[in-house]
Amino acid sequence: MLDITEAKYLGNCKFELIFENGEKGVVDLSCYAKRGGIFAEFENAAFIRQGYVNKELGTLCWPGGADIAPETLYDLSKSSRQTC
Repeated sequence: MLDITEAKYLGNCKFELIFENGEKGVVDLSCYAKRGGIFAEFENAAFIRQGYVNKELGTLCWPGGADIAPETLYDLSKSSRQTC
């Protein structure tokens, strides 16, 4: 697994992430809102902006228990299509 060490919210549902291997990438999480359930809150800009790195889990998390696996975020950051 490739943990996330830092995250910076860039606006418009995008985060710049730094992974434990030093690589950086940008992910666009706007399509997660369409999944509904716990991700329905992603339609709210004030909510998605609250994303933070949970050091224990090594990934990006939000209040209420939402998180996305670090390997998924890594793959998204490397994909030119940025589809979730």
